[in-house]
Amino acid sequence: MFLNESRREYTKYKLDQDDAFSNPLDQFQSWFEFAKKNAVFESNAMHLSTISSTNQAKNRVVLLKSYNEDGFVFFTNYNSQKFNDIRFNPNVSLTFFWPNIERQIRIEGKASKTKKEISDTYFNTRPRDSQLSAWASAQSQPIESRQKLEAQLELFKEKFPTDIPRPEHWGGVIVNPTYFEFWQGRKNRYHDRITYTKNNEVWNLQRICP
Repeated sequence: MFLNESRREYTKYKLDQDDAFSNPLDQFQSWFEFAKKNAVFESNAMHLSTISSTNQAKNRVVLLKSYNEDGFVFFTNYNSQKFNDIRFNPNVSLTFFWPNIERQIRIEGKASKTKKEISDTYFNTRPRDSQLSAWASAQSQPIESRQKLEAQLELFKEKFPTDIPRPEHWGGVIVNPTYFEFWQGRKNRYHDRITYTKNNEVWNLQRICP
């Protein structure tokens, strides 16, 4: 009834407040680099949570493509459901979960479009077929069949036989963080949780109960 057969203890690592970096971006980089080496598939996969115009919470997985002091960047269709949600309410949450190293990071912040130059630069690194998909797919909109979707792709292959420009409706989104939580699984569900809250450009670090 309760799926207890999946229960396991978390015993690999710990997170002490005294050992945490004073800047959450440094802490993120340390954990992310460790995850890239030790986590399984696509360590840059992150859950993006938004609120729609009907106040419905929505969640999906996107891929982190870059990060720095300004924020965390992913790319999407600006006509998609996720970006329509961001237009309505820019407050979003990101979550990384790496089960094999028993770690989770949760980030809260405000989302907005990146500069066009960033979108152009990244678009030019994408494989040709991915560039074409950005043109061919009206993301989040209904379509009759997979065959219709494939036909749309063929139309844009003919339209752009060589270079493919970035569509105006496709580009980067940056999440400027105001809150971080670093979660390290521990034995008996007595986990380590270290948070960083931004106040007047200063990050305040504290431990919270599991």
